[in-house]
Amino acid sequence: MPYQLYPEASKEGEDKYEWYKKSRYGNSEDKMKMYITLMSAYGVSAGINYKFGGTVANTLNAHRVIQHFQEKKGPEVADKLVNSLYRQYFEEEKHPSEEDTLMEACKEAGIDEKEAKTFIEDEYDGLQDTKMLIQEQAGNGVDSVPFVVFEGKRRDISIQGANGTSFLPDTS
Repeated sequence: MPYQLYPEASKEGEDKYEWYKKSRYGNSEDKMKMYITLMSAYGVSAGINYKFGGTVANTLNAHRVIQHFQEKKGPEVADKLVNSLYRQYFEEEKHPSEEDTLMEACKEAGIDEKEAKTFIEDEYDGLQDTKMLIQEQAGNGVDSVPFVVFEGKRRDISIQGANGTSFLPDTS
């Protein structure tokens, strides 16, 4: 399900390093360095080569594309889209919702180029449905990602995941 961590982010975005430093770490270069060191170490152990440049921007269009092709082509294609988008954002410092980024993700997911381009260029196709799903997730108490729900016979179990600020020691 789609969920935006920073829905107030602009479509154009801003410098990722400066945004994290200012909004998450009180404009502290020392805290930012600790974050980079820790996340880089976690990344290496998981096979991720984190980079901290690039752009933080609104991800609504990326969620719209993922949601559309998940419904049309299934969860395997959606998984490939998400993996490509994560890699491009976290390792290649690409804008998370730019047309070129989305087209590359669709290509890697095996989606026909013409089909992908037609959908990506029509920014209104599926937009309302995606916005409603995002609002639904917020209404369900989701406030960080990943948010995983295991559906059980008697009850569901939810596991709410990583929040980058929780990795740093409290220095206040």
